[in-house]
Amino acid sequence: MRIAQVAPLWERVPPLAYGGIELVVGLLCDELVRCGHEVTLFASGDSLTLANLESVHPRALRLDPTVKEPGIYEMLHLSQVYEKAQEFDIIHSHIGCAALPYASLVKTPTVHTLHGIFTTDNEKLFVHARRQNYVSISNSQQEPRLNLNYVGTVYNGINTSIYEFRAKPEQPPYLAFLGRISPEKGTHLAIEIAKRSGQHLKIAGKVDTVDVEYYDREIKPHIDGKQIEYLGEANHEQKCALMGGAIATLFPITWREPFGLVMIESMAVGTPVIAMPLGSVPEVIADGKTGFLCNSVEEAVAAIDKVAKIDRHACRDHVLKNFSMERMTEGYLEVYQKIIDRRFAQNGHIHSPSSFVALS
Repeated sequence: MRIAQVAPLWERVPPLAYGGIELVVGLLCDELVRCGHEVTLFASGDSLTLANLESVHPRALRLDPTVKEPGIYEMLHLSQVYEKAQEFDIIHSHIGCAALPYASLVKTPTVHTLHGIFTTDNEKLFVHARRQNYVSISNSQQEPRLNLNYVGTVYNGINTSIYEFRAKPEQPPYLAFLGRISPEKGTHLAIEIAKRSGQHLKIAGKVDTVDVEYYDREIKPHIDGKQIEYLGEANHEQKCALMGGAIATLFPITWREPFGLVMIESMAVGTPVIAMPLGSVPEVIADGKTGFLCNSVEEAVAAIDKVAKIDRHACRDHVLKNFSMERMTEGYLEVYQKIIDRRFAQNGHIHSPSSFVALS
């Protein structure tokens, strides 16, 4: 199968540190290549991939201070993809609604993985293009009222082999928080949970420009380097060590989380997750077996006393069964084949040209 993967230009693939979409795209590309498919990745020029790499800019836009109008590069990016549409059996977009106008102009089908959330503004474009092919990353992410053509749900996956399992947390005990430092990720609630429970909290994550005021007002005053530590942005090794040594990872989100890679990364190293049951969370965490779903700060504090009863092996097994990159790739191959078969059936063909190699 000839597959185009379209990644955001903001981060490289895979990301140097924080970047969930780019991590997923990188794993998917490499696994598809290992399965024998011909894959072209359209991403920033500093990306590392087993696929054929094509780019309109040599580095991630976030890391290039000379870029003043990122939207221009996104348009060049999508033009590059769709001018070559006839070279592919399917185009897989990971950049949200920006690809929708382009996808309707070519015969090659596009599948759009929705990694983000719906807003009052972007809903208008999604509704306009409701007949295009969509994949949700959790069932809860879907909005039935928009009547979009969902082809399926494919959960995000990780390369479980690079997440070292930790059978026991470190001593003295501590809680971990990993992720973007922002109101929707609930960093302030993680601090409140730690303070009410008397637990040591280690925080790692980036602060986007839009969240600097939140960090200065709600987070920074509580960082004392003792009970509440801020470690900055963590790379893969650092975040695995941080979560693997914790008694629990806190995920006290305040929004409808589309997926939440941090949860499966934590469980992969054996650490249970204490989370608010919003968005995808109940689909990812097995309540009472791999973590606890809590409706308030008080419930989260109470859950800390129960995490020692969680089998850390069960946490990892849960990820191996449901959230590996192999399972994710299988899910997407099923989606690709469904779309291609449907297209050829509509055109009066019995079999698509790729149907015999889709799972090679």
